Amino acid sequence: MEYIVVLAVVGLLLGVGAVYVLSGLQVIGEDESGLVIKKYGAPLPPGRLVALQGEAGYQAEMLPPGWHFGYPFWRFKVTRVPVVRVRQGHIALVVANGGAPIPPGNILGCEVACDNFQDAHAFLDGGGQKGRQLAFLTAGTYRINPSLFTVITPENAEAFDMSEEDLEIFSVGPDKVGIVTTLDGRPIPAGDLAGSPVEGHDSFQSAQRFLDAGGCRGLQEQVLLSGSWNLNPWFVKVEQIPMTEVPIGYVGVVVSYVGREHLDVSGDEFTHGDLVERGRKGVWIEPLLPGKHPLNTRVMKVELVPTTNIVLNWAQRTEQHKYDEKLSPITVRSRDGFSFTLDVSQIIHISMKQAPRVISRVGSMQNLVDHVLQPTVANYFRNSAQQVSVLEFLSARTERQREAYEAIHGALGAYDVECIDTLIGDIQPPGELMKTQTDRKIAEELQVTFEVQREAQVRRRELERATAVANMQGEVVRSEQMVAISEKGALAAAETAKGEAARTRLHADAEAHGLRQRADAEAHGMRQRAEAEAESKRLHGSAEADATRLVGDAKAEAYRTGVAALGAQAFTAVQLATVLAQHGVKLVPEIALGQDGGGGGQGLLGALMARVLQNGAAPQVLQRPAKPQGGNGVENGRKEA
Repeated sequence: MEYIVVLAVVGLLLGVGAVYVLSGLQVIGEDESGLVIKKYGAPLPPGRLVALQGEAGYQAEMLPPGWHFGYPFWRFKVTRVPVVRVRQGHIALVVANGGAPIPPGNILGCEVACDNFQDAHAFLDGGGQKGRQLAFLTAGTYRINPSLFTVITPENAEAFDMSEEDLEIFSVGPDKVGIVTTLDGRPIPAGDLAGSPVEGHDSFQSAQRFLDAGGCRGLQEQVLLSGSWNLNPWFVKVEQIPMTEVPIGYVGVVVSYVGREHLDVSGDEFTHGDLVERGRKGVWIEPLLPGKHPLNTRVMKVELVPTTNIVLNWAQRTEQHKYDEKLSPITVRSRDGFSFTLDVSQIIHISMKQAPRVISRVGSMQNLVDHVLQPTVANYFRNSAQQVSVLEFLSARTERQREAYEAIHGALGAYDVECIDTLIGDIQPPGELMKTQTDRKIAEELQVTFEVQREAQVRRRELERATAVANMQGEVVRSEQMVAISEKGALAAAETAKGEAARTRLHADAEAHGLRQRADAEAHGMRQRAEAEAESKRLHGSAEADATRLVGDAKAEAYRTGVAALGAQAFTAVQLATVLAQHGVKLVPEIALGQDGGGGGQGLLGALMARVLQNGAAPQVLQRPAKPQGGNGVENGRKEA
């Protein structure tokens, strides 16, 4: 039983194999294509590599994925080839191994509608040309006959002397433009610098439409803007350059070397140059405003013209714009034969509308400075200096400057340039001439200086006097106050002295009054006693009464005489001394030297006299007999008293 089953299976397999062999079944995978080679049949026409009519050899048609019958091994050979894959961001180039020859003058095969080279019949029947193709493959999957086409992808680029970057989608960066040079097309007409723009080629992505529209090979006027572009590197080369930037405060005057035929639109009154419309050859009448512009600087030039005031220095300094870099101080000669140099600054302005006229006339801003301003300004000052002397030129600087402005303003107006101002800077006159002027001026200034110094000394002297007076104000005030204090003290002392004198006089008067009262009392008592005695002793006689009366009168007279002679105070002192002596009280030593004896003191009488003189009294001098030699001064005084 098992043997029968085995025989059945073997038979089935043999049957299947026979059917497979006899039917020529070919199974093609999903990612494959079947390249059919016919082993025998009619020969291919000369120059043909792929059979279109069933000839022997490589067949144009390829087997798609699936089961295919009718390709027995003894008649056909079917080779499975992988599909062509082009990655995103890349392209693939195609080389046709068969087809019509490329016409002379062309380097790339024309583009034929053949389903991206997947239809070999359509390519060959449509006139496809042998060699490198204008058309290329973008990202995707393709079933292409490898016997007719060679596809260059990033994976096999090195085998064809190319790099993976060559097959990348071309990207133009922001703020950049792509300068395009085409490698195929008709020649550029004689006299033209670049190929004229043509329409419909989708920024050189469709090479065939570019050629059909009459595009020229070589440098192109048209540029590529920022973005990504599918470009055939066998057809175009692109160079990226920055966009043309016109800064604020400038305009861009375009001088185009390509474009439509030149047609002057400047008018009959402008005879020094030509201006054309935008897109024509020549100087465009409309300047570019500030901003960024996608211009092809290989075929046109942009001359930046400042629309703000421009300062040009004929001096050793240079402005940031560098237009005056070649300018130097102007050397002139005066009427009196002296040579000297002067710095000049010229301020000019070019309006936006006049900028194209200026560039059309002189070519560039640097030419305007070198060929117009330099000779105009320098020659004016040379001519002007010859009419005056050096000192006159120096002294009339303002007038020279005004005249220079008027003359240069008129000269520059003919060039459509506005003269804003002309300024004369540093003037360097001859040294020997200026030395004499300097010496004279120094002498004058010295004289003025001496006068000022003299005045300063006078002022300083007055200041020092005032300062000294101010510094002594304290002493003056203090002295005045001391004088006032002294005066007040003197007045106080005088008043005190007056008070003391009054008090002394009152005291003396009181003492004298007391003495008089006492004397009167004593005299009265004595009279009473005398009267009593006289009454009682009347009998003793009138002689004793008279004697007693005379004694009393003598004493009274003595008192009066003493007061009149010594003063009340001095006489009182004498009386006090007498009284003290009567009572045995010693005021002076027993033995004392008198004035003639060489003693150091004056005695009591001297002291009393000094007191009297201090109080301002003027006592009458009593005559007294000469003091005997060696006598006792006190006793003599008593006797005299």
